[in-house]
Amino acid sequence: MKVIVALSIVLLLAACATTPAPRDPDGLFRDHLFDPPSVSVDAADVFAVSAEMRRYIDTEIAGLVRRSGRQRGLVEALYDRAHLKLEYDGAMTRNAAEAFAARSGNCLSLVIMSAAFAKELGLQVRYQKVFTDETWSRSGDVYMSVGHVNLSLARRQVEKQFGRNEGDDMTIDFLPSSNVAASRTWAIDEATIVAMYMNNRAVESLVSDQVNDAYWWARAAVQEQPRFLSAYNTLAVVYQRHGNLAEAQLALEQVLEQEPANTLALANLAVVLRGRGNAVASQEVARRLERLQPNPPFAYFHRGLDAMRNGEYGLAKEMFAKEVDRAAYYHEFHFWLALAHVGLGELEPARKHMAIAIENSPMNRDRDLYASKLARLQATVPVIRR
Repeated sequence: MKVIVALSIVLLLAACATTPAPRDPDGLFRDHLFDPPSVSVDAADVFAVSAEMRRYIDTEIAGLVRRSGRQRGLVEALYDRAHLKLEYDGAMTRNAAEAFAARSGNCLSLVIMSAAFAKELGLQVRYQKVFTDETWSRSGDVYMSVGHVNLSLARRQVEKQFGRNEGDDMTIDFLPSSNVAASRTWAIDEATIVAMYMNNRAVESLVSDQVNDAYWWARAAVQEQPRFLSAYNTLAVVYQRHGNLAEAQLALEQVLEQEPANTLALANLAVVLRGRGNAVASQEVARRLERLQPNPPFAYFHRGLDAMRNGEYGLAKEMFAKEVDRAAYYHEFHFWLALAHVGLGELEPARKHMAIAIENSPMNRDRDLYASKLARLQATVPVIRR
């Protein structure tokens, strides 16, 4: 099997486990190896309501609340294009004030902003992890498992002895493709949401080669919710990137003490052990991982890239199609599948998959790149006649 360097950073997927926290989270930190962060890393910033947000409540949401009630008024303000005009943007994770200022964010950013508004209106908030098919993305050699969260609003406070009236809840979900009613969800606490936010910021810092800031974000995520194991995995990748392989191994071993079959931690541990010169242990971990996951995320993709480099467009098409079969809307798989079709002279399916890639790309620069590359390749790639 092929082990990918510095892969597997969970963005939103994992939630708070019911098992105990790892034995010594604070013992994982090595602050002396890193400079102070270049940005504020503070949990208090995540849900902080800006002056502009309060003005928006007073001037826009207040009228909707008077007309439709707190729940429906807030939902109308969030969803109705005549009001906030929110846009989904997967490029970065924003706190509540940043998401409001930009009028955009990924699902976690928009959940955080919505929760900040809801709490200002006196509504109860319940956060939920949504169980969906596993989705992956990548940036360079950083591979990310992407999950999804949403939130529910409770209309009124109910005395604890009487329980909570489930019928009073309204769910807010910002992914149009989500079938909220049919999806299974798992309630998670606010500390986990904050840890997810910090973990996302750590990942985004890594992608931007800001390893120093990535450390402080990952550290804060572990401190905020010690049971959020994805943050330990991210911290391990930060250490690995920084050249601190012993510390990376320690963080991964703490994950595996709680979840021995955690494929993300196993994949990274194999890389770290090899980097430390322990080839035998690395191969043992790799074999264990292969038994659990014979075709890991992006395995077919990399085989497809190899086939493209060798001009084997038919094999490349087969490999990219296998990835599409298990990640129907990941833009990069469709982009490369389109290129394989171009290499075979199959321009109509190439246009179809390129359109899907453009539609599902989270960033404008990717959409523009895909469109321009397709135009060039249609003009320059030799057509294979069959």
